[in-house]
Amino acid sequence: MFKVLKVIVLGGVTLFFSILPALAEETPKAQEAPKAQEAVKAPEAVKVQEAAKAVEAAKAPEAPKAQAAIKEQGKGLDEQVQEIKTDVLSIAAELNQLEEKLIYPSDTQLAVFVSVAKGEKFRLDAVRVEVDGKTVAHHLYTFKELEALQKGGVQRIFVGNVRTGEHALKVTSLGKTEGGSDFQKDESFKIAKNVGPKLVGVVLAGTGIGSKPITVKDW
Repeated sequence: MFKVLKVIVLGGVTLFFSILPALAEETPKAQEAPKAQEAVKAPEAVKVQEAAKAVEAAKAPEAPKAQAAIKEQGKGLDEQVQEIKTDVLSIAAELNQLEEKLIYPSDTQLAVFVSVAKGEKFRLDAVRVEVDGKTVAHHLYTFKELEALQKGGVQRIFVGNVRTGEHALKVTSLGKTEGGSDFQKDESFKIAKNVGPKLVGVVLAGTGIGSKPITVKDW
């Protein structure tokens, strides 16, 4: 029995010493495998980083170009919008003229225009126009409108239809003199309406001595 156990022990020891060199060779190889994998992965990681940098470098010059293109498109759209606005205003003006021709035919048209005499500095607050005893226009003036009139501007205060023949025109102006006093002046006139449009100009002046505050003339 003892001899059998001795044989078994000796056989196990012999087997262990025969396997030991193989294990010694495998251990360095096992340690070297991860290092080899890392060595393989390292260049790949570098390549990926370099590729990413290359993509970013390619995108960088394109950004200013894209912004410039967007700005150009914006300018183009602004120009198109302005052109459309101009066309719309032109069409609106033509439609207004056509409407006036339809509503106020030349044979019955009466138009009254208001202006301020040259060099006058009084403040015009309001003007009222009556035709044949009926108020046809009443306008309150802003500072900008008064300034435009004092610079030579003309305002069309009324346009309407009247029959041919003689008509009564009454104009009333309200405001303040250059000295600050309130004034209200009115004048009555007779106007003759013939075939064709009748254009009447009303000229407003101050209340100085010798000056007529309201005069009319044919245009």
